[in-house]
Amino acid sequence: MEEKFQLGSVDIYVSEDHRFGTDAVLLADFASPFPSETVCDLCTGCGIIPLFFCKSKPPKKVYGVELQKEAADLFRKSVKENGLETILFPVEADLTDTKALLEHIPRNSADLVTVNPPYYKENSGKTRLTEAQRIARHEIACDLGQVIEAADILLKYGGCLKMCHLPERTAEIFYLMQKRNIQPKKLTLVYNKAGEKPWLALISGKKGGKVGLDIDKPLIMREENGSYSERLLEIYGMQ
Repeated sequence: MEEKFQLGSVDIYVSEDHRFGTDAVLLADFASPFPSETVCDLCTGCGIIPLFFCKSKPPKKVYGVELQKEAADLFRKSVKENGLETILFPVEADLTDTKALLEHIPRNSADLVTVNPPYYKENSGKTRLTEAQRIARHEIACDLGQVIEAADILLKYGGCLKMCHLPERTAEIFYLMQKRNIQPKKLTLVYNKAGEKPWLALISGKKGGKVGLDIDKPLIMREENGSYSERLLEIYGMQ
């Protein structure tokens, strides 16, 4: 069953299998592309990140790559609903198939690649999921190495990869990025409350960049009394 949500001035369609979470919204805010840039969002799902980019000053062009047909159809419906056909381009393709990917997006053409990839190894994490949910959350259709390889293929020299993932996999991500000549440049850890363990890592890397990692101040989602922080309210446009 489809539902429609409003994200500022933008409407987005979701379904039971293809929704979006806080992690995708935080990544979209973290990525913050410039209006002159060409962007590619891998594992785009229902298109939340490209659509978030269009809340105010959208990039010049945004491709959203998604393997699952239902999710890609939801993204296409949202693009049409919002009249964004000249900016957003849904791409139903397997990011591990380089030939198919490059039929839609030119090699080395993206200023920015974003991705909220599957977080869990194939046989870990939650198991009570539909097949579509398992593909979105587990490394069944693609793994971290393949995601970063696809980003490398699409990025211009000097372009940026921005992604979110589990903090415990940060070292693995840095290793795989450096193998593809994408130098980790910025790390922001997200905490539900101050003093707790981080639950999300926001990571930025630059293709061909110099060595040097900036660890940003933590992003705290809730105050001690449980209310949303000013920063989170600002990200969601509620401040």
